[in-house]
Amino acid sequence: MFPPRPTEMLHLLLKGEIAPGDFAIDATAGNGHDTVFLAQAVGETGKVLAIDVQPQAISSTAARLENEGLRDRVTLHLGCHADLAKIAGDGRPGVIVFNLGYLPGGDRAVITRTENTLKALTSAVAILRPGGLLAAICYPGHAGGDVEAAAVENLLASIPTHRSARYAIIATEKPAPFLLLTRKNS
Repeated sequence: MFPPRPTEMLHLLLKGEIAPGDFAIDATAGNGHDTVFLAQAVGETGKVLAIDVQPQAISSTAARLENEGLRDRVTLHLGCHADLAKIAGDGRPGVIVFNLGYLPGGDRAVITRTENTLKALTSAVAILRPGGLLAAICYPGHAGGDVEAAAVENLLASIPTHRSARYAIIATEKPAPFLLLTRKNS
């Protein structure tokens, strides 16, 4: 499908970024689609950490991983992505993914909060290994999503040690989701 949705674009771009044995983080596990992608990409010797604040998201992600035979590659953590650095411990991921907004099929009143997301992104920038890639898919079309999206874009654009880009579909009736990528200088 052209143009690709932001999640499809993200997966296309990450294919060349993740090698077997890598460590990757899905900071907002949701229904597990990005977690499964990352688990496949890191291979049998790699590890993925997936975080979500909603038990329903952790359960859905666990079921999806089990179905794909990938559960042993992923550590699931019920908690807020704002605590990302503490949860990751000494890990230095090569890729960190955020898919912001609300849980599809879940309670739309439970959304990622700007202050937590900015704290999580700041932590992610600090623990990302040199040359690593951080990705955030923003959803400005829901209540509060526009404020969060603008804040995320401003933060990522202001990091002097990173090169950042924005990928978006244009000519839409309502604000479309968009993908932000930032690479930590080597």
